[in-house]
Amino acid sequence: MTLGHFYQRDEVVQYADFIGDSFQLANAAKAKPEAEAIVFCGVHFMAETADIVSAPEQAVILPNLAAGCSMADMADSDSVEECWEQLTELYGTEPDASGRVPVIPVTYMNSSAELKAFCGRNGGIVCTSSNAETVLTWAFERGQRVLFFPDQHLGRNTAKAMGVPTSEMPLWNSRRPLGGQTPESLDAAKVILWNGFCSVHKRFTVAQIEKARAEYPEVRVIVHPECPMAIVDAADEFGSTDYITKAIAAAPDGSVFAIGTEINLVQRLAAEYPQHTIFCLDPVVCPCSTMYRIHPSYIAWVLEGLVAGEVRNQISVPAHIAEPARVAVERMLAARPDTTMAS
Repeated sequence: MTLGHFYQRDEVVQYADFIGDSFQLANAAKAKPEAEAIVFCGVHFMAETADIVSAPEQAVILPNLAAGCSMADMADSDSVEECWEQLTELYGTEPDASGRVPVIPVTYMNSSAELKAFCGRNGGIVCTSSNAETVLTWAFERGQRVLFFPDQHLGRNTAKAMGVPTSEMPLWNSRRPLGGQTPESLDAAKVILWNGFCSVHKRFTVAQIEKARAEYPEVRVIVHPECPMAIVDAADEFGSTDYITKAIAAAPDGSVFAIGTEINLVQRLAAEYPQHTIFCLDPVVCPCSTMYRIHPSYIAWVLEGLVAGEVRNQISVPAHIAEPARVAVERMLAARPDTTMAS
């Protein structure tokens, strides 16, 4: 079975048996226990998650081991553990009168297996952009506050849409004591945000949205929640790649869309829905450079290996990491995304 992420180029996804966002691909990997091998056309953390949720006898293959994620690299296990120790010293571990613990860790799917395991060991959960609100609701039912890593923007935009004031979302800088915050600000916090971001979604600006509106007064601006808050606030809507895809599919003919996300998805949607005008907010092509490292020649190479009885570039998460990580990932898979539109 071959899985392809929405952000892959057309030359790659044409070979995929299933195309989706990270939440959908994790479910797809789990749903095909009969597949002997899963060729994952995505990036490293996605292939790790597929290995965590798939059957032990299945081989998960990443065609190019250099396909990583700069955002995932912004939160390492040692830094998160150090943060957790400081927060535990500040908050203690005793639950409040309603049984909620002081803090629940939530990691975005765009993180290493080690950080997913950290969440599994500490009562936490994984989220994707599809189910972030559902996951935060789950976390707030169990904790007084949330430590959200590595993407500050997804955490901030989602919590803000849920009514959490930005004043209660301090930014944790792992290079400074107490993350550069005061005990008072952390005590008042509802969501502690890690200082990470996506380099692609950070490119979008309010000026680009204003330009799109000037050129197309009827334009519908939809951006990904990995964009900074100012961009999300200026847009008409925000949502995951699956949300964006479904919004365009459901629109009346002749609609105009300005989309703030990775260019390969935007160009594919423009080709699939020629009855609409669909364009990327950023006039400069902005592909995910690490996702782009998956090339058809790499896919051919690993498939040739399978034909020859050789598993190439297998991703194997060690059992001591996979077991607690699976706890956090299974909690994520049980948290079904809300299908309503964000605005």
